[in-house]
Amino acid sequence: MKAVFNSRYIGSKEEEDLSGITMLGCPLDATSSFRGGSKFGPDSIRKASWTLETYSPYLKRDLGDIAFYDAGNLEVRPGDLRYSLDSIEEAVREIAAQGTKPLLLGGEHLVTYPILKALHRFFLDVQVVHFDAHCDLRDEYEGQKLSHATVMKRVKEVGIQDFSQIGIRSGTRQEFEELLPVDSPAALATRLDLTRPVYITFDMDVLDPSLVAGVTTPEPGGLMFNEVMEYFSVLMGMNIIGADIVELAPDYDMTFVSSVAAAKVAREILMLLHS
Repeated sequence: MKAVFNSRYIGSKEEEDLSGITMLGCPLDATSSFRGGSKFGPDSIRKASWTLETYSPYLKRDLGDIAFYDAGNLEVRPGDLRYSLDSIEEAVREIAAQGTKPLLLGGEHLVTYPILKALHRFFLDVQVVHFDAHCDLRDEYEGQKLSHATVMKRVKEVGIQDFSQIGIRSGTRQEFEELLPVDSPAALATRLDLTRPVYITFDMDVLDPSLVAGVTTPEPGGLMFNEVMEYFSVLMGMNIIGADIVELAPDYDMTFVSSVAAAKVAREILMLLHS
């Protein structure tokens, strides 16, 4: 795993071998169809993390009690999508083989595909909790099979079929026919099997653009932050094996609030991974 080091997320341990969670930036920004800029997401999340307290009043935990290591950004090659996807898959496979849980910071949503390809080697019965405004279930988009708009379709082809999809409000008729929607935290609690591993993929556009304007494809009608925390409360204590946070495009929000929101989502997910 070849990583480029930048300022680390608040609370990161200094030594990788002392951690049980590895945070890794994946600044892939290759298939964005409306507007790009997600490659700047990982470093903006790190910068914004230093505006936060380490204590979460939602999950009643502190980053000081969590052993995680920020490994910097993975090297991806602009214009070489296959190399980039293979690099992400290899890096996550290395993390999982060490018995460590990955938290990937995107980058566009396509990063979820190689992440889950890698984790599926270790966890055959994984359940995916998918926070997003968009279905991402197209078979192809703009002539591409590998796209941020096809990522969940490609994940299904890996052999993962158990999805809980939250906040979806945009897609084709066919996509909505395939959708496995969850409309409340109580419904999520009912759907998930407590004995099986869970992976969280969190697209920042699940949040309403009145709160988070800095995303690649904003979609009105989204969740507010406290609603997301209600879902996270359901996930607390479950066997969370990994997660990603994607589609932050910080340059579209001069207030920096979008980056702060993403950093706060990362803080809470670190606590879920530790539970």
